[in-house]
Formats: sequence, C-alpha cells, structure tokens
Amino acid sequence: MQFGALSLFVAISLHFARGAVYQSLESLPARNYDFVVIGGGNAGAVVASRLTENPRFSVLVVEAGPNNEGVLDLQVPAFNQQINSTYNWNYVTVPLSGLRNRTIPFGRGHVLGGSSSINGMVYTRGSADDYDAWARITGDQGWTWRSLFPLILRHEKWVAPLGGRDITGQYDPRVHGVKGNTLVSLPQSGPRDFERRAIQTTRDLPRDFPFNLDVNSGNPLGVTWIPSTIGNGERSSSATGYLNTRVRGRPNLDIVLNTQATRVLTTRSSRQPEIRTVELAPRPRGSLRKTITASKELILSAGAINTPQILLNSGIGDRKDLSALGINTIHNLPDVGKGMSDHVVTVALWNTTGTAIPPPGPADLEQWKNSRTGPLTEFGGKNFIWSRIPSNSSIWRGNSDPASGRNAPHIELALVNFGDLAGASIVLLTPKSRGSVKLRSNDPFDSPLIDLGYFSNPFDLVALREGAHIAKKFFSAPAWAGFITTPFFTLDPDTTPPDVFDSFTRDLVTSTLHPTGTAAMSARNARDGVLDPNLLVKGVKGLRVVDASAIPLIPTGHTQAAVYILAERAVDLIRAAW
Repeated sequence: MQFGALSLFVAISLHFARGAVYQSLESLPARNYDFVVIGGGNAGAVVASRLTENPRFSVLVVEAGPNNEGVLDLQVPAFNQQINSTYNWNYVTVPLSGLRNRTIPFGRGHVLGGSSSINGMVYTRGSADDYDAWARITGDQGWTWRSLFPLILRHEKWVAPLGGRDITGQYDPRVHGVKGNTLVSLPQSGPRDFERRAIQTTRDLPRDFPFNLDVNSGNPLGVTWIPSTIGNGERSSSATGYLNTRVRGRPNLDIVLNTQATRVLTTRSSRQPEIRTVELAPRPRGSLRKTITASKELILSAGAINTPQILLNSGIGDRKDLSALGINTIHNLPDVGKGMSDHVVTVALWNTTGTAIPPPGPADLEQWKNSRTGPLTEFGGKNFIWSRIPSNSSIWRGNSDPASGRNAPHIELALVNFGDLAGASIVLLTPKSRGSVKLRSNDPFDSPLIDLGYFSNPFDLVALREGAHIAKKFFSAPAWAGFITTPFFTLDPDTTPPDVFDSFTRDLVTSTLHPTGTAAMSARNARDGVLDPNLLVKGVKGLRVVDASAIPLIPTGHTQAAVYILAERAVDLIRAAW
C-alpha cells in the first residue's frame, strides 16, 4: 500500500516536472495558478521566468503564437527579413491621413518571445533623461535611471563576439551586465572602410558629431558603435534568454501555445471590480472557450497593440467607443488604446564609388551551422548617430522641445552601407504626434484598428527635415571624399522647397515598429492614464499590465531594451506585493 502511494506521488511529480509546454488550449490540463501571464513576449517571458525562480509561485504563460524552438529563421540574425509570416500577427495600419491615406504593414511577434523573436535586435536603452521623465510623470522615483540601473545590469549578459576580435574602445564595460539573461554583443566583424570613415568624421567635425564610447551609458549623444541582442552567433530573444529549456522544466511553470486571450472577466464584483479571470480560445478562431482564474494576479503582457485590444474587448476603455460596438462597459477608462507613440523613419541615400556587397550564399549558411560565425551572424549597420536638433533651428519658433532632457537625442541616424549605395535611416525619436489602437468590431479575432497618427502634429514633419540636414552634414565631411558621390532617391534639404521636401517625406516614411503608451502609467491620483506607477490598472483589483503599452514617454532608443528594463522592475513590484 505504501509502495502504491509512493508510486502515485512519483507519477504526479514527474507530470509536473516535465517541460510543461502545451501546444494547444485543448491539451492544457486543469490546474490552479498564482499568476496567469497573457503573452510570452518581450516582457511576459521576463515576468514568468523571474516569478518561477520562487518555487512557491506557480505561473501559466498564455502565448497566441507557436513555439520558437528549432526555427532556423528565428535563430540566424541575418535571416531577419525572411521570417515566415506564421510568426507575425501581420497587422496593417488604417489609411493614415498624414501619409495621404497610405497604409503601412505593422508586424508584431506572433511566437514565443514575441517581437524580440522577429525584431532587428538593436540594443539601445535610450537616455537616462527618458527614465527620469517616467519618474516625473508617475511621481515614483523607482522609475529613475539611477533606481533602474541595477535591474539593467540584472537583465543583460554582455558577451564578446565569437572570433575574439578586439573590441576595446567600442564599448564601456562599466555600463553592462555580465550575469543576466539577454545576450548582448558587438558584431563579429571589425571595422571596414565605411566604419573607419564614420569614426574619422568624429575627428573632422567633433562639435557636431562627437565620438561616444557607449550608447547605453545613459548619455547616447554622438557617434556610437551599436550592440545587438545577438550572442554566440545567434539571436537572443526573451524566449531564449528567459524561457530556455532549463526554465521550461520548472514544475511551477506551464506554457500554453496557439491560444488567444479574448477577454478578461470580473472575478468578484465590488466598488472596485476584481479582475483575475481570463477567457481563452484556440488560434486561429477556435470555438472552444475556457476560463482560468489566477489566485493572485492576472498580468497582461500582450504588447502595445494586443493589450489595449484585450482590455477594450473586455469592456475596459472609453464608454462611448465601447457602446458604439455593443460592448458592455465594466470599467470606464477613457485612455485605453489612446496616446500611442511610435518612431517614424525616412531615409537618405547616396551613390558611392564602391561596389555592391553580395548577399550571403549557401557557404555562409554552412559556416554559420558549423561554427556560428560569418556574415549571417550580423544584421544592420555598425554605427549610429544620436543628435539633437540645433538650438538655433527655426523649428523652435513656436514649438516646445519634446525631448525628456538635454541628453536625449531628437534624431537617430542608423548608418547603412550597401557598397554601391550608402546613407542613413533617419528616425524621429521624440515625436509629438499620437496615434491609437481601437476595435474594428466586438469580435476578438478581428484585427484592431491601428492608427499611428503620423504628422498629426506638424512638428514631426519639420523635425525629419532637420534630420535630413544632419545626415547631409555628416556625409559632407572630409572623411567621405572619394566615396560619397551623388544623391540616390534623396532630395537635398538645403535646395528643395520645404513643401516639396515634406511631400516627398510623406510618401517615403514607414514605421520602426516601436509602439508604446497605449495603456500608459500616470501618477497614482491622476485622472488620465491607464495604470498606476506600480503598473496596476486603475480602478480595478488584480490586473496588472507589463509591456510597452505601459510606457508613458517613448524612449530615445529602440524599445526592446526599455521593455526588458520595465519588466524587471515589474517583477520586483509583484514580488513586493506577494
């Protein structure tokens, strides 16, 4: 009898000790969880991994997409542009009035790891001023750069590029973590002629383009080398960094894939409704419905598009908008889905005296498979420029400065070199325009209405023109003599009439895919905003949001780093609550 009881105990233990990754909602067994995390992406993976470090906490991760493991395109950095649409939500914006009703493809990660599994892998934190602004907006000093810096080091694992090249003078080891989860490194290949000219420009024009040892120091201004979330020749996503095989084997962690959260539901009605229950359905568009209630918290980490979509489908949002779609309002919270910021990008290119760089071939893939080295280990350029619009620019006549502080850049120039063409992507880091995420219908499977709001504030169009001036000045430096020749599909901002230049820009711009702020934090007693400084949904109990939608001011960097940082603080806030 004792042997039989022991056998049953062992069998139950083995059941929960296996790698509990379920491929469908139908296969998910009935089990109670302390925390249910909706979305296994950039932030959700962090939350689930950190919470289950404590064996007393049980966590379920609900991911709408499939598994990331074993997918070559998600591993090879240079395959970024050929990732199968299976791993993308494949959204398209509404016709954008600022772009003459042009629509833009708006990809989001539909796979474990979320957009960190399909993005461009650039790792830049932004300015310390950005995070200090979060603290001012929320009234919580825990969001300052100084307060967050230990968490920055906690999440990052800086690794040297394979091959052992000397990267001295291209980064500052004092501002990087070496024991974290997200692998970050510089490219395997060293500087070539293009990069040497870029660095020489910092000597030719040091006042305009100073050299900056490390973009991630909190002061990004200048010409920098660019690290990426690539380690040991492979993409490092939140799935590989935080939900690796060892973590997936924890007995207190379950992951269900191919499962969509359709609504959150009231668990207990009171003056402040308690919302710890979620309704789940199979993807794509399954008829089965299951509800799961977290005993402690329901955590929305579905991203800046899907988190507001879920809230709105649940009846949490602007009562007028919900009523128009026949959705019963359970909590009137008007700012849900509103106030979205994104980084708009245009480009300036010139012909050169160089020859076209050939694309990678089969031999390069074999090299990658054999040693994780070679050209397939890299994606994008090696140098970026982070600039402020000059203080004497006419743009400041009648316009306040939208930057978070004096060390926050307005413009990013991502330098690109195709051999026979070279130039820069020009990114506006401090937009004044705001967009929105709204519901198309009351069907949770319908894609949302994504309006980026580009150029709804005229400042942004003029600011991009200023960015073109900066790009022209950089590539006019003596270092580029004998290399840069004539413009290629690029208008001269000095000689082109402003209205013609701006019209050209409207037809050229696209998105960097950095949406933020659609469920933003605000001060605890402020009437605006969606979340309090602890990332809890205002006016309800039991529901927290941890993703880019919570960001109250878009960072002057690529948003994945800021989301990792936000998620690490969220973990500490959750731990402190329980």
